[in-house]
Amino acid sequence: MHTEMDNRPQTILTVPEAECIVQSIQRFPLKDIGSPRWMRQHEYIEKLNIQAVINASVKEEEFVKELLVSYNGLPILVHDLLSTELWKHKIFPILCRLQDFRPKANFPLYIVIMHEGTIVNMLHTTLFHKDVCVAAEDVMMDVVEYCHGKLTRLIAGQQLKEAQTPSTSARTSENALMEELRKQSDEIDFSIAMGTISVIHCITNHLDSLPLSVSTRLLNTHNTPIILVQLLEQRPWSRVLKSGVMEDYIEGSWKTVPRSDCQKVNKIAGQVWLSLINLLLPADLQNKYDFNGYNKQQLLKLHGHLTEVLLDQLPVLLELQRFLTQLALLDPPPPRSYLLLEQVPEIRECIVKENAGKWKAIAKYQVKCFFNPTNEEIQEQALRLSELYNLDVLEQFGPAKPKCAGCGAEGMKRCSRCRTEWYCCRECQVKDWSRHKQACGMIADAQGDPPGNGGSSNTKLR
Repeated sequence: MHTEMDNRPQTILTVPEAECIVQSIQRFPLKDIGSPRWMRQHEYIEKLNIQAVINASVKEEEFVKELLVSYNGLPILVHDLLSTELWKHKIFPILCRLQDFRPKANFPLYIVIMHEGTIVNMLHTTLFHKDVCVAAEDVMMDVVEYCHGKLTRLIAGQQLKEAQTPSTSARTSENALMEELRKQSDEIDFSIAMGTISVIHCITNHLDSLPLSVSTRLLNTHNTPIILVQLLEQRPWSRVLKSGVMEDYIEGSWKTVPRSDCQKVNKIAGQVWLSLINLLLPADLQNKYDFNGYNKQQLLKLHGHLTEVLLDQLPVLLELQRFLTQLALLDPPPPRSYLLLEQVPEIRECIVKENAGKWKAIAKYQVKCFFNPTNEEIQEQALRLSELYNLDVLEQFGPAKPKCAGCGAEGMKRCSRCRTEWYCCRECQVKDWSRHKQACGMIADAQGDPPGNGGSSNTKLR
């Protein structure tokens, strides 16, 4: 219950606690992902992420980013990010096919899948600052490579295609659990791809302070300007439902856009435009970029998007419009050749080389040791997570209203037993009960649910 005293800012971590956590985080081998020690570190990193977001939201001293710089924690986070991504692509599909994998609950796996998004969000929050980008320059090439992979998958529509492919095997409860987990994984992948747009924007904001190899990789190796043009053409952050309702992806969830606001610039679209300005307008970057026939043709597509309504909202785009007009009339000189020793991303390659040919053996090991926990272990983990996600604190800082787990509409009331799921009405709660029942029971038991509350579909909303 909130009182008048609750108006003061609340925190997840104190400065000494955050300092101890940053000093304790470490690199884990791929085979140890999902282990109790790894899970504990996930909780620590999640706390750092939440605290960083809170500090940024209320414009307080951002001590988390300062500690990451002081104790060189960013390379460890990037290693953790790339390890988790490799686990999702190499280990998770094998693990789902193993006959002896019959999980009682899917949230231990969900935590691993969600971990990647936690680190991306943390990178976006901290890389906003120039000193963090400079401190992370040794691993910035790996971050650029990671973001490029996510954006090319997004443009190719691979995530959307996978999400729309129905499964014919979801007949048993185990298969239903895994099918739900794959769906959640696709949704998280989309959210991560949206987050990498923000990360790219942060990096392009500070290119003048980063090694030349970073801009070279963005401009020439990966042709990032053309990727950004394709994003503006496809607009994956906007969609129109069958009912005709328009939605935009805002702050991590889909929200209905009133017709009166349909021409307002989405925040993610704004970041794409600003990233293009950062990459195309500086004279030194123009000298590096190859304005060949194909690139010129693609860039000139932006003319059609530079409407008066857009220019009124982002006047800085007038300079980009003038550049494009000049580009249409004149052919820029060929790019200058630079003789330099280009830094290359190494972290992912090292992880792959270390584990090549061991993917199936790692999956079997993790099923045996980590991903078939007992009921007691699940309850203990659920208790720790319920303590981590202090909803009463987080909801003060969250810009988004909760979504109904049944239909996706605005959630008005929360499940009174576990207090983790939201619904718009009683009917949606009843329909979703078969999916939510097990997790609800585990979390409620871990929180000390009063005896006699069996957690049936009669659990009330409040």
